[in-house]
Amino acid sequence: MTQISLPILGWREWVGLPELNIAHIKAKIDTGARSSALHAYTIEPYRKGGQRWVMFAIHPRQKNTDLSIECHAQIKDRRLVSDSGGHKQRRYVIETQLILGPSIITTEMTLTNRDSMLFRLLIGRTTMNHRFTIDPGASYLQGKPRGS
Repeated sequence: MTQISLPILGWREWVGLPELNIAHIKAKIDTGARSSALHAYTIEPYRKGGQRWVMFAIHPRQKNTDLSIECHAQIKDRRLVSDSGGHKQRRYVIETQLILGPSIITTEMTLTNRDSMLFRLLIGRTTMNHRFTIDPGASYLQGKPRGS
């Protein structure tokens, strides 16, 4: 039987979000979380061409609120999500491309204010499913995204 070798991720990795104009952002790889969560504040839904969109701002760098990027994305859904403390929150869900090493993945992300969290992006197991092997003792094995 041939075993397929999957790319290996550390517990934290650099990620690119090209559709949101974010060249690179540090992400926590979290196998305990089902969904991925992106830091967002000033979240404002609006209509564009009859479709539901959301504008949000993000501080892409940890511990730095000076740099802010305004993002726009089509709303895919609005869901009730439980955080690690068991608190429930209704969040907007967007679908966007994520660049992680050589992989380009279209994935869902929920939008939530992560100012109090160390990482601005959390990658959950739905995004990683059957694509990667995780080495929890390693960091940044995939390097920064191309073009960053």
